[in-house]
Amino acid sequence: MILLIAALLVLGVLVGAAAHTSLPVLLPAAGAIALWLAAFAVRERTRER
Repeated sequence: MILLIAALLVLGVLVGAAAHTSLPVLLPAAGAIALWLAAFAVRERTRER
């Protein structure tokens, strides 16, 4: 859960900096975070209980 909160905080920083960052820098960073969150979600859903 801490990893998810950290990812959301990093995403918030990137979104806040979007006005000052060029698009070629912003898109790969946002894509990397989105992939990381998707992998986290899949891992949490498939985890044995």
